[in-house]
Amino acid sequence: MDVNPSIFKAYDIRGIYPTDLNEDAAYLIGRAFASFLGVEKVIVGRDMRISSPAIFEAVTRGLMDQGADVVNIGMVSTDQYYFACATLGGAGMMVTASHNPKEYSGFKMVRQMPYLLSGDEGIQDLRRLVESEAFATTTRKGTMTELDFQAQFIEKMLSLIDVDLLKDRKLKVIADTGNGMVGPSLQALYERLPIEFAGMYLDPDGNLPNHGLDPLQPENRAELQARVVAEGFDIGFLFDGDGDRFFAVDDRGEFISGDFLTAIMGQYLLEKYPAAKILYDVRASWAVPDLISAKGGTPLMERVGHAFIKQRMALEDAVFAGEVTGHYYFKDFFYADSGLLPSLFLMEMLAKRGIKMSDLLQELEAKYFISGEINSKVADVKGTLEKLATQYPDATIERMDGVSVSYPTWHFNVRGSNTEPLIRLNLESVASPEEMVEKRDEVLGLIRS
Repeated sequence: MDVNPSIFKAYDIRGIYPTDLNEDAAYLIGRAFASFLGVEKVIVGRDMRISSPAIFEAVTRGLMDQGADVVNIGMVSTDQYYFACATLGGAGMMVTASHNPKEYSGFKMVRQMPYLLSGDEGIQDLRRLVESEAFATTTRKGTMTELDFQAQFIEKMLSLIDVDLLKDRKLKVIADTGNGMVGPSLQALYERLPIEFAGMYLDPDGNLPNHGLDPLQPENRAELQARVVAEGFDIGFLFDGDGDRFFAVDDRGEFISGDFLTAIMGQYLLEKYPAAKILYDVRASWAVPDLISAKGGTPLMERVGHAFIKQRMALEDAVFAGEVTGHYYFKDFFYADSGLLPSLFLMEMLAKRGIKMSDLLQELEAKYFISGEINSKVADVKGTLEKLATQYPDATIERMDGVSVSYPTWHFNVRGSNTEPLIRLNLESVASPEEMVEKRDEVLGLIRS
């Protein structure tokens, strides 16, 4: 059958249901996954989307027809799925489209934790197998068993912080899970903590009756920000649809950039693991390497994407990694990203230090002036990137991921989108907010001319 090749992305498989990704395609993807990896067991979970039960049924039928046994871990967050893959020590497929709108479906695929299939390693191989249907010959029919990992997952989370520290300062915390997959595990975890907790939209619901699944969109976090201020919460937490991304709002109701959260959590984790290595992505503020170095750690830059970050972390034995877009990875969690774990570390840090989140941020805001990510539609992504590189001949130019241009007081990274004719700009000045605005508009002018 014809399957839209555009669903095979850089880090996962993702497309609109049922036009781009339907049951027939999911069945073939299941067969291709088992055939390509040659595995006898696959752990499979799913999110709360309306299409997920049908996609789950089709992909697991494909896996079993290809001779693989399926371990059905039910409707779970992606970090709970990673936990199951690491605990059982096998390959996995998570039926999810992460933070995409409700009409999307997709798969996040584990070869063996912490190694995921990516566009560079595995996903295009799956595409070719799906297109050819040249699956390995098998005479075996797989079976399905069901396992529930939530209790073990919660115990793992609790084991990574000192819960007794939270008793000394009873924090007032609010969390919005946006009817995504984090609600059940968050409730089970937070009821074990000595905090004052309020929850918003904790029940998984694929109809998304309240707001979208991506907290980077201001409209999806506005209600939580208002409640933090109006009701005097110490901190607010948000999670994306499948629970592998985390976001926070400080006591002023201000949304905290992923750069600053990476810097703050990195410094805190260096108290636990002195002189450790910490990864950050190419888009990040200079605050990250500055704060990590100041605390005696080793900051390491990596290209964007969870498949690449996990692999580099394992190679370097890094204790922590952060991406601007809200992915936070931990050595103690199999080098995987989790939404719940950074929320625990932030609460532990605030309780231990006895300070407000806004106090930490104001120091960074006074020195690092960041644009945030700005998207521009262009006709020729590759050509525009090359044009930008030639416009700044006296700068330091790096090409780890897109084009990074650095001067003593300002720098920027531009990357092409993996799915659209877009260029993404992240720019920063450490001289003044005025220089940031001036250089941001200058670079945007070049991109859009």
